[in-house]
Amino acid sequence: MKQLVILGATGSIGCSTLSVVAAHPDKFQVLALTAATAVDKLFEQCLAVKPRYAAMQDSKAAAELKFRLQQAGLTTEVLSGTAGLTALAAHQDADIVMAAIVGAAGLLPTLAAVEAGKKVLLANKEALVMSGGLFMAKVAQHGATLLPIDSEHNAIFQCLPPALQQAASQGQLAEHGISRLLLTGSGGPFLTRPLDSFAAITPAEAVAHPNWSMGQKISVDSATMMNKGLEFIEARWLFNCAPQDIQVVIHPQSIIHSMVQYSDGSVLAQLGQPDMRTPIAHALAYPQRISSPVPALDFSKLAAFTFTEPEPARYPNLYLAIDACAAGQGATTALNAANEEAVAAFLQGQLAFNRISEVNQHCLAEFAHYDAQCLDAILAVDQQSRAFARALIGKF
Repeated sequence: MKQLVILGATGSIGCSTLSVVAAHPDKFQVLALTAATAVDKLFEQCLAVKPRYAAMQDSKAAAELKFRLQQAGLTTEVLSGTAGLTALAAHQDADIVMAAIVGAAGLLPTLAAVEAGKKVLLANKEALVMSGGLFMAKVAQHGATLLPIDSEHNAIFQCLPPALQQAASQGQLAEHGISRLLLTGSGGPFLTRPLDSFAAITPAEAVAHPNWSMGQKISVDSATMMNKGLEFIEARWLFNCAPQDIQVVIHPQSIIHSMVQYSDGSVLAQLGQPDMRTPIAHALAYPQRISSPVPALDFSKLAAFTFTEPEPARYPNLYLAIDACAAGQGATTALNAANEEAVAAFLQGQLAFNRISEVNQHCLAEFAHYDAQCLDAILAVDQQSRAFARALIGKF
């Protein structure tokens, strides 16, 4: 019986994780659940799985959750703030930590799990975007097990040779006969929309992804393909490769989740429904396999598979992220911070959709050469970039 901590339990990944866990009550027990401010949702989850601990980033939300749990007769202990989240991520009884907090807020709790040597299921791509070198060094230093949850990285992981799976962050792709990693992306809801109409795109349109069910921020990132850009950076660190070893391919059907191209001409692909419960089930049980609640593919009913190259004019954020990956850690940290601020402003009706990439471009130019090797420097670049982005947004 493995003890599980879910960081970001109320988000789409957290809910999908609980769905998989519910199908295997003999294998997993929820030790702790955490959220930021979603008291109602976390309260419902606590009633369902009765964890020993819960934590909320917001202290007022934590106090309300504690009161409601006591009224319901639950003995769940409630913690609060970043300190509460990091304490649960590193808890001595935790076997597996699902790192599913969206954005930069997930960095410190995820690092705490790594430093405690846990089996970390990484759904928080920003941890590697902001601190890739530092993060992977800590994984090796503390003997943590790191398994990717993003469907693309999980697909690549599954297509690697077993020996490289055991040392993906330290092995050399070429030594295992691998010539390229192929990251697939759907292209989002605006794959064929006229470019001259992008300024009129509304938040409701941007979060309406054609294939995946995701949170608002990630849905907007998918529409701009910044999500794929962040995944590009993440892949560079997860699989110890250079930017030129990775290629992004648009695959609108979202059935092939990513591929690995070998030097002999072979290409291995991982296929499945566009449902995050598949990679979650894979990582929870790795190296074994367990069932997930996801229906099997019916190849007789699948549409034709198509592939195209992403247009720079349609997806400038993707190419900004690729440039940042080549520039270094300060650049990727700054770009991520700017994008979080720009997307938040867009969702609040304060910034036009086509201006998101403009904010990101200006911020990247300002901070691309900043040194950000230690955690303090990374956090400083993050905060300075956010302030710069907010000031810029205010001028548009």
